[in-house]
Amino acid sequence: MKTLLAVLLSVSPLIALGQEQVTIRVGASQTKGAFKPVWHYFGYDELNNTDTKNGRKLIHELAALSSTPSHIRAHFLLASGNGKPALKWGSTNVYTEDASGKPVYNWAIMDQVFDSWVHAGVTPYVEVGFMPEALSSHPQPYTPHWKPGDKFNHYALGWTYPPKSYKEWGDLIYHWVEHSIQRYGKAKVETWNWEVWNEPNIFYWHGTPQDYDKLYDYTAAAIKRALPAARVGGPASTSPRNAHAAAFLKQFLEHCASGKNYATGGSGAPLDFISFHAKGHPSLVDGHVEMGISAEMKDAADGFNIVRSFPKFHNLPVFISEADPEGCGACASRVYPANAYRNTSLYPTYEAVVLKTMLQLAASRHIHLKGVLTWAFEMENQPYFEGFRDLATNGIDKPVLNIFRMEGLMRGNLVKAESSGAVPTGSIVNEGVRSRPDVDVLATRSNHDVSILIWNYQDNDVSATAARIDLRISGLPQNAKRVLLRHYRIDKLHSNSYTVWKQMGSPQNPSPAQYKKLESAGQLQLLASPRWIGERSGSAEVKFALPLESVSLVKLSW
Repeated sequence: MKTLLAVLLSVSPLIALGQEQVTIRVGASQTKGAFKPVWHYFGYDELNNTDTKNGRKLIHELAALSSTPSHIRAHFLLASGNGKPALKWGSTNVYTEDASGKPVYNWAIMDQVFDSWVHAGVTPYVEVGFMPEALSSHPQPYTPHWKPGDKFNHYALGWTYPPKSYKEWGDLIYHWVEHSIQRYGKAKVETWNWEVWNEPNIFYWHGTPQDYDKLYDYTAAAIKRALPAARVGGPASTSPRNAHAAAFLKQFLEHCASGKNYATGGSGAPLDFISFHAKGHPSLVDGHVEMGISAEMKDAADGFNIVRSFPKFHNLPVFISEADPEGCGACASRVYPANAYRNTSLYPTYEAVVLKTMLQLAASRHIHLKGVLTWAFEMENQPYFEGFRDLATNGIDKPVLNIFRMEGLMRGNLVKAESSGAVPTGSIVNEGVRSRPDVDVLATRSNHDVSILIWNYQDNDVSATAARIDLRISGLPQNAKRVLLRHYRIDKLHSNSYTVWKQMGSPQNPSPAQYKKLESAGQLQLLASPRWIGERSGSAEVKFALPLESVSLVKLSW
């Protein structure tokens, strides 16, 4: 069989002797099930950044990532306050009480947030929390004032406590759902997921596990009373690799399966999906960042194992409703140097490995993985590239946003794809990617294209030679008269606003011309011009260099 294409794409660095050669084979006709967009979920603490200029800009970009809607989750939707943006804080002030103790509902700030999401085409993933001041059983002190470098001993205040009245809490939730239906329509609200609280096994919840179960029961009952078809779940607990967190998740599932329902008096609780969190653990080693991808993958594996151990629930959708390289998005790398990966191409490359590994772990355990949520958004009125875990800085897209653009271009079914440079899934889970780089692939096919995602990743942020990629694709339609080749790239020189910003001298007040250049550099870029290829052979071969901490998306369309 003739080769449809044998193209050598010269990039920087050029392919040279001494580089590792990696052969990647893609069988475009060998499907392995649907490619589900589990990646297009995002979240953030700083709720009140939603309706800012840069917040609205980013929300529209998230909505445009894929042909299917993106989803957004945020903390502090019910917290009391003035609605002003702050790090690791937000408020809507929806609930207060008059002098006689009668509830007063004010949806103005909440509506601004949800309008920004819904009108942009984003689907809310509704986190039901936190406790309004007037409902808290321990209201004072209430509002935290946190900045990078501060400890968290004065952070989890009155908003983390159980309600003084579970009935009044349930009434608040009922009115919230009712208001949402009136504003956005029943059909749209039925597409939302309602997740009860956040990380109730740590300082976000100053109650016992049984107190949380009670909160869950009253919340679920109120939501279902207002909207019987609503999807309710939880518990959004922390890393299951931790024994305490694993025990909390298990007791919650046991409660939902057969425990006494605090709201109804019956047995069990409605559960439409299960959620937990998975976090990595980067550190500084010999002056460089060493990512801890193994920790995040162990969380996923252990969480899936727990879900699988409950026959009643193992077919339910599962959300990893925070999945990140570490646990504090607002902990700027200026203060926490182990977080220095956040501005660079190391972050999107890490996310490529996470996507494939999560999919493999879920498939091996027959888990219905529905979403893997990246806890990152944007920080308003903060210095450029301060090192927050965000998707954009002052309206400039960071390299990590482009991995989601790449994944948004992938559609259809997963197809067989193998790499001679892949690190086995078990090794990534148990050891991370330390002894050699992971040069691997994930590929999809739709009716008229094949999309091939290829990355070169290792945990240690050190220099290394590029890999020589020999990409061989079979199973293309032999009746295609012409095939269009497009090659997208994220590396230090492509789809990378951070590199361009540093080349400018790291300006904190870029000129209009500089800002426009940074905006352009933040977009997903082609490595070379697209080209059309003729002949009819059903196969293709593409060769190129892939530097460490880089991702390529090769698309063939006909």
